[in-house]
Amino acid sequence: MSFYDQIEIEDMIFEPATRLFTYPCPCGDKFQICLDDLKDGEDVGVCPSCSLMIQVIFEPEDLEQYEKELE
Repeated sequence: MSFYDQIEIEDMIFEPATRLFTYPCPCGDKFQICLDDLKDGEDVGVCPSCSLMIQVIFEPEDLEQYEKELE
């Protein structure tokens, strides 16, 4: 699988209402990956407008702080 880039999770924007992490895509849209997918070990963020994908770099314990934002 070929990735456009590798992005650290702390460089992404977390939106608690949608449980999505986003990151700007060169096409003008945003790469997206869901918190639940990350918890399941998925690490591929996709752009809904183009074919680009990013790999999200994180450790499972990194997700705890985002879980707390949902409480």
